[in-house]
Amino acid sequence: MKRNVSIEEISDGRLYTSNDLVKADCGGCRGCSVCCHGMGTSVILDPLDAVRLAAGLDRSVEELIGLGLLELNVVDGIVLPNLRMAGGDEACVFLNEEGRCSVHAYRPGICRLFPLGRYYHPGQESSADKSAQNAGTGGFSGDKESVSGVRESDGKTVSADGNSRASDRTFSYFLQVHECPYPAKTKIKVKKWIDTPDLAKYERYIADWHYFLEDVGEFLKRAEDDDQIRNSSLYLLKFFYLKPYGAGTDYESKNFYEEFQRRLAEAREVFDC
Repeated sequence: MKRNVSIEEISDGRLYTSNDLVKADCGGCRGCSVCCHGMGTSVILDPLDAVRLAAGLDRSVEELIGLGLLELNVVDGIVLPNLRMAGGDEACVFLNEEGRCSVHAYRPGICRLFPLGRYYHPGQESSADKSAQNAGTGGFSGDKESVSGVRESDGKTVSADGNSRASDRTFSYFLQVHECPYPAKTKIKVKKWIDTPDLAKYERYIADWHYFLEDVGEFLKRAEDDDQIRNSSLYLLKFFYLKPYGAGTDYESKNFYEEFQRRLAEAREVFDC
């Protein structure tokens, strides 16, 4: 799900690391749930999101889909799960009667990130491993200045062009200045805002998953028939989402990343990417 966009139009002109301060803190929203309405199918889950929700709600991912809490939609040719919006006001199904998030402790990564986005660029170390060298600097340099699109499934994630393997790819954060209407946002460290354990491992995982999906998308463009596309999507859904990650694996569990990397290596063999 990509669209052409100028990053200058949607950001404050800066790239951030996880150690940087960014003006994103809305003070607990204080009753505002604008960003939890009208999102359509754009709050797409990565495998860790699914594990978090399943563990937090004590349900399998398959059960969450069957209960109508999650739904499946095609994103850039790949079937992926997303949070469902419901009712005339298209509210997230996890909002309670007070308009508050009932799954806040194990909310998806897009929700944790908002109103930040991720700017992907190949061949650099992860932001958790970098110093806060981008803090206070304006503008972009080199290929960061022009982008090919925004991936709405990553909270309007900007994708830079690049053909290197996933292990050489990473991202920075940027602030979406037009997305959150809360008027009195304050500065907060990016890593505190994201509120995710083992951030370095999480960032590596996010980059690996993002670029793997891009590579699979390229594979599917070369697919010979609809059956191959359908079977490939079904394989990804079952292998990364529906297949359990082992007893005790939840959103705090370190062994999720180990198991994910094993599955990723196997899947890259399957798709030859």
